[in-house]
Amino acid sequence: MTTPTGASVTGASVGTAASMVDWPLAVKLGARIAGDGPSIGREEAAAVVAELRADAARATGYVKEFTGLDAPVGTAPVLVVDRRGWIQANADAFSAVIAPVIEQVTAKKAPGAVAGAIGAKVTAAEVGGLLGFLSGKVLGQFDPFAEPAGRLLLVAPNVVHVERELDVDAADFRLWVCLHEETHRVQFTATGWMRDHLFAQIEELAGTLDPGSLGDGLKRAIEAVRTDGNLVESMATPEQREILDRVTGMMSLLEGHADVVMDGVGPTVIPTVAKIRAAFDRRRKGVGALDRLVRRLMGLEAKMAQYRNGAAFVRAVVDKVGMAEFNAVFAGPENLPSKAEITDPDAWVTRVLG
Repeated sequence: MTTPTGASVTGASVGTAASMVDWPLAVKLGARIAGDGPSIGREEAAAVVAELRADAARATGYVKEFTGLDAPVGTAPVLVVDRRGWIQANADAFSAVIAPVIEQVTAKKAPGAVAGAIGAKVTAAEVGGLLGFLSGKVLGQFDPFAEPAGRLLLVAPNVVHVERELDVDAADFRLWVCLHEETHRVQFTATGWMRDHLFAQIEELAGTLDPGSLGDGLKRAIEAVRTDGNLVESMATPEQREILDRVTGMMSLLEGHADVVMDGVGPTVIPTVAKIRAAFDRRRKGVGALDRLVRRLMGLEAKMAQYRNGAAFVRAVVDKVGMAEFNAVFAGPENLPSKAEITDPDAWVTRVLG
C-alpha cells in the first residue's frame, strides 16, 4: 500500500559513509523485498493516513496526562509513510550512525584500507535486505537522527496488515499503536538531552573500533549464525559491551515506559484494548522457525525482553514512589537505569532517589 501523502522520506548519505554503502541501491533493493503491503483502495488509504495523524495528535494529550511529561509543541513532526518511505528514512539514519564510525576508523587507518576493511562487509545488498525484512514488521518508530529534533514515523500499510491479521477493531488498534509511538516522541522531545546522549554513546562506541579487528568480528558473526547466537553480541568486545549495556538500560526503559503508558491509558479510551494486547503479545513471539531464527540473530529477541523487563521496572518504581518521583529518570543521563538496575528497580530507587 502506498500512502497518498508524498510520504517517502528523502535524505542524502552522510560524508564518507557514502563510499561504504550505495544507499540509493540499498533503498531500491529493500523496497523490492518489502513489497507494497496489503491491497487497499486510494480513498481508504487516504482515510487511514488521516486517522493515524489524528490519533497521534490525540495521543499527545493522553501521554502528557498519564506521565506528566510535557513535550514542546512543534518539535519532531509526525509522518505517515509507506514501506519504502520507512526504508529511506532508516537508510538516512544508518548513514548518520555510520558517519562517526567511519570518521574514527579513518583516523586510525588509511581511507583506502578502511574501504577495503568495511566496504567489503557492509554492502548495499546486505543493508537493503535488512531494511526490506524489517520494513514489513515495524508499525511505528521514533527516528532520533533526523534534524533538528527527530521525527515520528507511522507505517500505514503495516498497521493495516496487522489489524487485519489480528482481527481487531481498526480504529482502536490505530490509536493503541499511536499511544506507544507518541510516548517515544514525548520521551525524546520533553527531556531535551536524550537525543544528544544517544549520539554520545554512538560516538563512544565508534571510538572503540579497531580496523585490524574487523575480520575477527566477522568471524564471530559467522560463528553466531552457525550456533544460533546473537549476531550483535557476538561482534562486541568487552569495552563495547559496556557501552551496549548502557544503551540497553536506556532502551529498556524507553520501550517499557511506552508499554506501561499504552496499558495505563488504553482501558480509558480504547474499548477493545484487552483483546488487542492479548493478540499482539502472541504476535510478538514470532511466527515460524525461520522468523524466530532471524529475530534471534538480529537481536530482536533481546528487544522483546527489553519490553518485558523495562515495563516491569517502570511498574515497580511507580508502584513504590509514584509517577512524579519516577520521572526523575528523565532529569538527566546520570539518572538512567543501568542494564543491571532494570532487573533491580530497588537499586535504582536507592541510587537516584535516596
